[in-house]
Amino acid sequence: MAVLVTGGAGFIGSHTAWALQDRGETVVVLDNLTTGFEWAVPDGATLVVGDIADQKLVETIILKHGITGIIHFAGSIVVPESIQDPLGYYLNNTSKTRDLLAVAVAQNIKNFIFSSTAAVYGMPDINPVTEEAPFAPISPYGASKMMTEMMLRDIAAATDLNYVALRYFNVAGADPVGRTGQSTPKATHLIKVAAEIIHGPRSQMNVFGQDYPTKDGSCVRDYIHVSDLAEAHCVALDYLRDQGTSRVFNCGYGQGFSVLDVIETVKKVSGVNFPVIIGDRREGDPAELIAASDRIRAELGWQPHYQDLETIVTHALAWEEKLNDLKKVS
Repeated sequence: MAVLVTGGAGFIGSHTAWALQDRGETVVVLDNLTTGFEWAVPDGATLVVGDIADQKLVETIILKHGITGIIHFAGSIVVPESIQDPLGYYLNNTSKTRDLLAVAVAQNIKNFIFSSTAAVYGMPDINPVTEEAPFAPISPYGASKMMTEMMLRDIAAATDLNYVALRYFNVAGADPVGRTGQSTPKATHLIKVAAEIIHGPRSQMNVFGQDYPTKDGSCVRDYIHVSDLAEAHCVALDYLRDQGTSRVFNCGYGQGFSVLDVIETVKKVSGVNFPVIIGDRREGDPAELIAASDRIRAELGWQPHYQDLETIVTHALAWEEKLNDLKKVS
């Protein structure tokens, strides 16, 4: 049995590819390398450079490598960018996923894991938010992921394909042993931005709004370590292989930290003070978004190992330092 990991040269995809290989899986990565990196793919995995919408290519990969399951990460992920370029997001995240699913169904793939997002909830009335909360996305990014979940629901009802959709909250950190980490230029994730301030090239932190109805006026988020998220994909794959039916799970810890909390944690862990500029709110940002994660713990037996903000920050900073060293060598 082999697993196809789309977008497996990217941040979360590469961590999951490593996690799969660590437990003895045969891994094939399909990535167009637009935002991913060839060096992030495990040495023992097969990398195919191409697009998920290339149906003939996907069919060839499935047949050649004996693919029995697909873990789908490939797509665009920046909320403000999606507001500026909605057509691009509906193309990359929805239309191309439809093409991928068409091949998966035609080739009788039964196990499909989808990289979804908490952005499908929009601005929930109650936090922590459960999987039963209604779809209410406030950005094209969230809407594009919602549409894919709806496609998966309908396809699973009509075919033998079963899926798990994992709704990510704020993903951060890096591989604890330094094999991969978040490396995309101009990243917008808070902890990544802070790590770039500590190790260059950024000089200041911009905070988008301090007038939200939260304890300190800044947005509150549930931060999950990327290695714990990779493990969630592994246990989801086990669940589907064990004849599990289609399910949706939140991926977070059930605890929230404000933007200012995170900034202070970065300063504490790094020992570096840096300027913080408070600006206007950013369109598409809910005040608070925290995961109810009881379902994935109970049904899949998921047990996080890095559920600590200082640990997440420590690993992110270590990766940023290593990434700078890699850039100097290249």
